Amino acid sequence: MTERAGVTGRNTREVPDGNGAARRPPGRVWFMGVLLILLSLTSAAASSVVFSWWLPSDQSRYQEYRAAEPCSVRAIEKEQTDCLKTWRLTVEKTVNKSGGKSSSYEATLTDQDSWRGTVSFGDPGPLLERLKSGDQVTATLWRRDIVVLSQDGVGQNTSEAPRDEVQMNAAAGVIAALVAAQLFVFGAVRLVRPYDHDPFVWKPYGRRLLVTIVAVCFAVGLAAVWTGIPWWCVPAVSVPIVVGTAVMTHPRSRRTTTSP
Repeated sequence: MTERAGVTGRNTREVPDGNGAARRPPGRVWFMGVLLILLSLTSAAASSVVFSWWLPSDQSRYQEYRAAEPCSVRAIEKEQTDCLKTWRLTVEKTVNKSGGKSSSYEATLTDQDSWRGTVSFGDPGPLLERLKSGDQVTATLWRRDIVVLSQDGVGQNTSEAPRDEVQMNAAAGVIAALVAAQLFVFGAVRLVRPYDHDPFVWKPYGRRLLVTIVAVCFAVGLAAVWTGIPWWCVPAVSVPIVVGTAVMTHPRSRRTTTSP
């Protein structure tokens, strides 16, 4: 009786495979599969937000900024903000610190009415590096943000200035979409084949694929910004490269190509 009870107890915790060997129930694998699919839906939603809102919003803001004209006297009196307004300010101090992740480029400004504020820049030149305490500068405001600082014909955009760099927005959206596809496939394989989901695991195939997605999309997006090509070229170029890499680096594909 004791031996029979022990056998029965083991059978309730294990499932025999086709060869008679015992396997653990696939509950944990199924749970991970469902979790990966849910994460893929979150990533897909993020990609949708990028292409439906973030990218069009930044593109529209840049176009509106480029179309803005200097404020008229009447516009200033009505406190309109869609035009370009100039403001004479005094430099109180500057920060020009280059150090990798801790880089900081700032200018603290004041006016005669005791207003005081700080503007940030993406790099030190061409204006920030030459400014010193007490210098007079002209600030250009658009929608209540200082977008340009200038002195003696030399101007520099602040971090608040709209930029025509939506290619990087597209790169972020493509990364989210491809990660969503990867998570969905890895999750679906676990639901369909709980006992045989290799090579759709994190090491090495999953990690290699994720690194490829980020590296390719970032590189293509950056190249698109430098060359000025349209943002839609980013997904058009990135997706085929990533898909091709995923197929070529798949272990079974590699075994096929290397077999005699």
